Amino acid sequence: MSIIDFDFALKQFPEVLKGVPLTLIIAVFSMILGITFGLLIALCRIYKVPVLHRVAIVYVSFIRGVPMIVLLFVLFYGIPALFNLLNKQLGWSLDADGISPIVYALIAYTLNTAAYQSEIFRASINATHAGQMEAAYSVGMTTTQGLRRIILPQALVLSLPNLGNTFIGLIKATSLAFAVKVIEIMGMAKIIANDGYKYLEMYLVAALIYWLLCFVFEVLFAMLERRMRRYEARMDEGMSV
Repeated sequence: MSIIDFDFALKQFPEVLKGVPLTLIIAVFSMILGITFGLLIALCRIYKVPVLHRVAIVYVSFIRGVPMIVLLFVLFYGIPALFNLLNKQLGWSLDADGISPIVYALIAYTLNTAAYQSEIFRASINATHAGQMEAAYSVGMTTTQGLRRIILPQALVLSLPNLGNTFIGLIKATSLAFAVKVIEIMGMAKIIANDGYKYLEMYLVAALIYWLLCFVFEVLFAMLERRMRRYEARMDEGMSV
């Protein structure tokens, strides 16, 4: 007698796959928002924007020091508590019950991703040659133009491997979202496992799906990185000529 019911696992595989779209939605949107806020945080720290750069330092330190599951719970229980307090103190009528659990997950993963992305961008921007910005000033560019046209494109190439690793890690981290009632891959597997008492089978199915997703995106990011490297090489050749 096998310890794994392969027939049950195979039969339920399509059901667990139904959680893939939500997993990708959380990962993709959190990554996009995390990159946006992460870049802003990195620039605040690099250019030491008054007040904001100190806030950014504390924010990055705090978020990187708090486990993802704890951040999810703090938001899931903290936002409704805040709404109730505001309703009592100010007479507002904020309805926390109307907030989808997906919103809490997106906020939590965005906050987490932004903190890590800010460090990636800060290191990548600092790795570009300082003389390039001075050259941009010499031809009449502003700081914003120099960043947009010269520094950030190079920083993006440098940070691409880490961006890929962050996104793959984010896909795996979405498995924690079930703790706040988000029914993604792990959520679907958990529900089916509870109904059929086939925990090992369902967790193996979930592991296989996560691995397949990560493998696909590893290949895609590797292809993108090679293309970016070739583009960078052509640009260097053009500048040398």
